[in-house]
Amino acid sequence: MNNKRLRTFLAFFAFICVVASCKTLPDAETLPDSPAKATPTVKTPRGMLDNRQAAALLRKRWANASPDLKQLAVLEEQATGAPLIPGNKVTLLFDGPATMREMMAAARDARTSINLETYIFDQDPIGLQFAELLMEKRRQGVVVNIIADGVGTLATPKEFFERLRAAGINVLIFNPVNPLQRPGNWQLNNRDHRKIMVVDGKVGFTGGINISETYANSSLFRSRKKPGSVNKDDVGWRDTHIRIEGPAVAALQYAFVDNWVHQDAGELPQADYFPRLAPVGDKVLRVLATSPDRDSEIYKSMMVAMNEAKQSIHITSAYFVPDQQIVDSLVNAAKRGVDVKLVLPGVSDHDLIKYAGQAFYEQLLAGGVKIYQLQVAVLHAKTAVIDGIWSTIGSANIDRRSFIHNYELNVVVLDPGFGRDMEAAFNEDLRSSKQVTLDQWRDRPWKDRLREFIGRLAEYWI
Repeated sequence: MNNKRLRTFLAFFAFICVVASCKTLPDAETLPDSPAKATPTVKTPRGMLDNRQAAALLRKRWANASPDLKQLAVLEEQATGAPLIPGNKVTLLFDGPATMREMMAAARDARTSINLETYIFDQDPIGLQFAELLMEKRRQGVVVNIIADGVGTLATPKEFFERLRAAGINVLIFNPVNPLQRPGNWQLNNRDHRKIMVVDGKVGFTGGINISETYANSSLFRSRKKPGSVNKDDVGWRDTHIRIEGPAVAALQYAFVDNWVHQDAGELPQADYFPRLAPVGDKVLRVLATSPDRDSEIYKSMMVAMNEAKQSIHITSAYFVPDQQIVDSLVNAAKRGVDVKLVLPGVSDHDLIKYAGQAFYEQLLAGGVKIYQLQVAVLHAKTAVIDGIWSTIGSANIDRRSFIHNYELNVVVLDPGFGRDMEAAFNEDLRSSKQVTLDQWRDRPWKDRLREFIGRLAEYWI
């Protein structure tokens, strides 16, 4: 979120803070710490597998994995209620240019439908290029449906969306800021922060990247330039997305359709949104689509994975404002010998959030957690890899807003091969980051301490 958009949002949002009640995160003491069954639930296009079939499939898929993987999968299912979905191909996408190329290529190949859900859809060169492509596909007879968040698109002129509608595209502004546009069901505090695109019901994209020129440049470590050779204003944004093919795409599609229906937006135009999806790969996924009326499943998933970590917890987080339970989990892991490393922003588009997160640095550093600040890009990724086998990529930040109030979507990939790809990306981030030491942190300026104090006071609302 850029500063202009943030200021506009806060102007509308200020009075809500006075009257809204605070919702709390799940109690970590209630999370499962021992498996209630031997085999996790596995869902296929033909339905749920019985225990014997599920065990046989997972033995094949996880032949080279540690015994802890199955236990973690069972505990995560107990915490979230979401089944595993096997038979997928998952491609890791770095930064905006790679993601936009893949998304546009998939959209060009669309034959029946394109469903796009995004927090931000800017009227800028990237947004206009994307819009032109969608309008061209609509002229070709492809059904195109768009959900864009009411706050995330405050800076986007209404005429931009009217042009899309005039071209036959169905556009839904999610929880609009103007209460008259959704009388009787105004929910300004609940934002749609998901980033989803599903093409023909067969190819899905999700992660942290919005439709915006912000992502037009690669982060510096993906370019040929060296850190000292560019101006700070020239660096790109560091983000991560994934492309999914296989049965798990239906879960992304369902999340889109469910959000459309719950906004009372009427029936979606007829299309084959849920074609039969045969297995196309060997990746086993769990799709976690959360909303304010659910029980913070993404939070629970992360807590279970961190509590079960045996070797490593490597987190890359754009907006890191943890609650005390996450801090305790990270410190406890470090104390039992787990390699806990966090890559957090060194350059941020949102200083108040950065300082709110930094209020926890001393406790984390004193507890053995290693913190690194990315220097060569504005960090916007929301990813983690634990023990090299559990990975998550999605839209949820590590803050109360994402876990409690937003509509978010994260994908958990339980796979050692994909975990190696995630570790490689994390290590690349480390090479472009500067470590924060405890002694150095205790010597920081008093002005920063004051900013951290102010950020901590506002952490629930930012």
